[in-house]
Amino acid sequence: MNKQYTNPRELSVPRFYSHAVSVEGSAKVVFISGQVAWDANGKVVGKGDMRAQSEQVFNNVAAALAAAGARWDDVVKMNGYMVGMHGERVNAYREVRSRFLKEGALPASTLVGVERLVDPELLLEVEVIAVTDPAPAARNRGKKKKR
Repeated sequence: MNKQYTNPRELSVPRFYSHAVSVEGSAKVVFISGQVAWDANGKVVGKGDMRAQSEQVFNNVAAALAAAGARWDDVVKMNGYMVGMHGERVNAYREVRSRFLKEGALPASTLVGVERLVDPELLLEVEVIAVTDPAPAARNRGKKKKR
């Protein structure tokens, strides 16, 4: 499987994302639902604190990726939804996000300001799409064993 990160010269140079990501070859596609700053008990982590909520959100995405057999470097698309979006909150989000993503292999991304999320104490929701090489067992399916 080959992933290509493209930033055409005709477009502005992106700092926090890639303009386009393409995937070629046999692959497993993983869709991660929007994750918010809830802990394992459904309690909001970091009420009113974008950095703390970003940490929880990205850790939740990481857990969902791992459970599906994917990693952060498999993420090709990311959508974020931020309540009360302004410079300070965006910077906190980007700082946390940068610790999870690899420079030079940034996903195609969108960050949207929203009025509110499902719980009024939540400030951020992030969903991702990841593309991985299929599991070794899946690659070997249908192949005859040599005797």
